[in-house]
Amino acid sequence: QVQLVESGGRLVQAGGSLRLSCSASGLTFSSYAMAWFRQTPGKEREFLAAVSWSGVSTWDADSVKDRFTISRDNDLNTVYLQMNSLKPEDTGVYYCAGSLHRSYPDAPTDYVYWGQGTQVTVSS
Repeated sequence: QVQLVESGGRLVQAGGSLRLSCSASGLTFSSYAMAWFRQTPGKEREFLAAVSWSGVSTWDADSVKDRFTISRDNDLNTVYLQMNSLKPEDTGVYYCAGSLHRSYPDAPTDYVYWGQGTQVTVSS
């Protein structure tokens, strides 16, 4: 019933920018905090950024602070991740997810719905 579909991942050069999108269906989109996570082979899934139900509040991981910006459009049921100053270490599969927590969730276990992921590769 619930589907989150990421798009926008591709190969980019280090220092470049990229915007990812996640479209949602089958849920009351505005009731969920939305987040982006990243997974690299051999490492645990990493929290990147999240946005509150209203879209007013956001919180970010230290590793991407000042480079990545999350936003949402509740009318379009879509969440975005704007990524600037990309580094090779940003390479990975990027997932969007939804949470009903209201206390600034930042752990994978705080999120109940997940997309299929989109691959981002940053070349040196």
